[in-house]
Amino acid sequence: MEAGFTVIFVLLGMIIASFLNVCADRLPAGQSLVYPPSHCPACSRRLAVKDLIPVFSYLWLRGRCRYCRAPIPRRVLWVEIATAALFGLAYWQYGLSIELPIILFYISLFMVILVIDLEHGLILNKIVYPALVVALLLSIFFTIFLPQVGIVPNIARAAIGGGIGFVVFFLIVIVSRGGMGFGDVKLAALIGLTTGFPLVVVALLMGMILGGLAAVILLGFKIKKRKEAIPFGPFLAVAAIATLLWGSDILNWYLGIF
Repeated sequence: MEAGFTVIFVLLGMIIASFLNVCADRLPAGQSLVYPPSHCPACSRRLAVKDLIPVFSYLWLRGRCRYCRAPIPRRVLWVEIATAALFGLAYWQYGLSIELPIILFYISLFMVILVIDLEHGLILNKIVYPALVVALLLSIFFTIFLPQVGIVPNIARAAIGGGIGFVVFFLIVIVSRGGMGFGDVKLAALIGLTTGFPLVVVALLMGMILGGLAAVILLGFKIKKRKEAIPFGPFLAVAAIATLLWGSDILNWYLGIF
């Protein structure tokens, strides 16, 4: 039974990932998410259902449009695989609980933010601002990581987490003098609202460590030049997803050391 549900959530992740790819393509361009229907950006041919089967269509078509043979970005495949794997992991971690759909929503949200920032260097207000409101509202009814002790403490944990994320990264923006954008500040606040206090500390520290290591590798191997901007949002998004899945375990492990 467990294996069957895991497969269901993996397949659900693939399906959701198809929509996430649409969001990543259209939102930065200011396009509608529903019109026109899915089509090849090279030849504008409307795609059939058989062209839109997550993962399998890409592999069957060998990463090219069926009609004009234009290459399909590899990102499409990796987003589908990654989202499917994360949905499966979320089910393993939370089971058929009331928290599970919230976690799946947040995973999807941070995947879109990750891809758009990685490809365009943008953290869109049209995504972050509504997500801030949704995260705050969800905190009223649910506490994902800590025992339920009433509405006010839940809001307080979310608000404290969001405040910590905002203040820490706002100070970093000031100190770095443009080395980091204000979009990262808003993203850090969103992560704080979704994880709450104290797990916001885990998420932010993990994001900083991942971003720092990536910068050292990219600059050390001269993949990036010193004056080239390295988007920090993707590392924060990865850290947020990891915290949503294993934040409590990581925090308990760390506290256990002392």
